[in-house]
Amino acid sequence: MIQVTYEFPAGVDADKHAEIIAIGQTVGSWGAQFSHREAAMKKHMGQVLNTKQLDNNRSQATVGFPEINCENDIGSLLCMIFGKFSLAGPARIIDIQLPVDFGIRAKFGIKGIREKTQVFDRPLIMGIFKPALGLTAGDHAQLLDQVAAAGLDIIKDDEINFNSTTAPTIERVKACRPVIEKYKDLNGREIMYVVNLSGRADKLIDNARRLIDEGANALLFNAICYGYSCLEAICAHPEINVPVFTHPALAGALGGATQGINDYGIDYSVLLGTLMKCAGADAVIYPAHYGTLPFSAETESKICKLLRQEKGKHIPVMPVPSAGIRPGIVGQAMQDYGNDVALNAGSAIFDHPGGPTAGTKAFFEALALVKQSKPIRIAEINDGPLKEALKKWGEV
Repeated sequence: MIQVTYEFPAGVDADKHAEIIAIGQTVGSWGAQFSHREAAMKKHMGQVLNTKQLDNNRSQATVGFPEINCENDIGSLLCMIFGKFSLAGPARIIDIQLPVDFGIRAKFGIKGIREKTQVFDRPLIMGIFKPALGLTAGDHAQLLDQVAAAGLDIIKDDEINFNSTTAPTIERVKACRPVIEKYKDLNGREIMYVVNLSGRADKLIDNARRLIDEGANALLFNAICYGYSCLEAICAHPEINVPVFTHPALAGALGGATQGINDYGIDYSVLLGTLMKCAGADAVIYPAHYGTLPFSAETESKICKLLRQEKGKHIPVMPVPSAGIRPGIVGQAMQDYGNDVALNAGSAIFDHPGGPTAGTKAFFEALALVKQSKPIRIAEINDGPLKEALKKWGEV
């Protein structure tokens, strides 16, 4: 059984709406013409499992749906549990409990990404090419060389950098691959370049194949913009043998405000936690509560917990908090996450006063201080990249 919990604002009759969902989103009603098929019909009918009133006059209802009503994929799941009812008035999905074998198992997850980067005992440091647009393929290679020289683990395209005429995706990969090989020979490990996979749905798999053939060792995918079904197809394909990172672009249109109470849509822990994981993503990017697109700490914690949970066939997936990540918050991030996290920074690396190499070094200096249980404070550290970063972006 698939169990879905809905929340309703004050004034909405949760018992009534739960019944509407349980029947209307499953078998519907039937007349005398099909009375002899009642037993078969009931196998498809949803059940109201419970309803409850909350202290703030809001209410919740949990409805159970038969697994046979959907096709073990996210598209049919969403149509079944919310579908037309999402148009019926205020209601928000806040939790989904799926069977342990539902969906697609990630191919790599945390363990596989660590094996590929050969980093096992600390958070991964990840960068975002900046500026996002306007760079040539050669510019990307130059920037990659600067951050790889300082030991960056992962770099990704900006989510809005598609197959542009200035720097076609495949040309970016071709330009960056020699840099990746250079530092692999020097350091014995391979920096991961998460290249943005884009294109019409019927072209995505071929585009991914071509990028991998040219040396792409990870892919970025705007899963909500293109659809969870496209993500499932990419992650399930046997020839897509590199980690897939997902970006939360457009999630706000489904999830609503990142702070406070929402009466519509789907909770971010479902959108970016449960559904991304069950669609096969290896790593999931989402806004950090320290950053410029802040989630609440509670929401971020729920997403992280869902991603890193090992359940049934599903392996732990890498959480990637983003948007406003800077060296000053490394200590807090490690306190919140421990080691199994990729800290994803754009401006804090590429806009560092000393340049991208210094920007990368600042993060590693911060990691070293945390490992030694020392505070990340301007007054207590020597001159260098970290101190310059703290002066520009603050200590916390």
